[in-house]
Amino acid sequence: MDNPLSPHLQIYRWQITSVLSILHRISGVVTSIGSVVLVTWLLAIGIGEETFNCINSIFFSFLGRAILIGITLAVCFNTLNDIRHLFWDYGYGFSLNVVKFTGWLVAIISIILTVLIWLFVYEVI
Repeated sequence: MDNPLSPHLQIYRWQITSVLSILHRISGVVTSIGSVVLVTWLLAIGIGEETFNCINSIFFSFLGRAILIGITLAVCFNTLNDIRHLFWDYGYGFSLNVVKFTGWLVAIISIILTVLIWLFVYEVI
């Protein structure tokens, strides 16, 4: 069964619309995982100080912070892209130039918003 792959796989050029569609689905999954992480942290508060400190030590490790930053980026991206989809539901922004522009805008603002949120978190902590 060594059938050759379709030739379109070698010549396919990624487009911002397809990349954002895939990222939107992934960010939805990561956002769901983030809600489980948030509930775990909230439960740790209720269970007791020792459990809370244990969970916080995980969150404040290098890997923990990287994961939390990733979750923050996913939430920002998913939320902004959902707003973009709401405009589409009302029939606005379907021209190819607007779709590409708003796609890049969502991606860039998501990154900026994530940076600003974490700068605020580091300022508070």
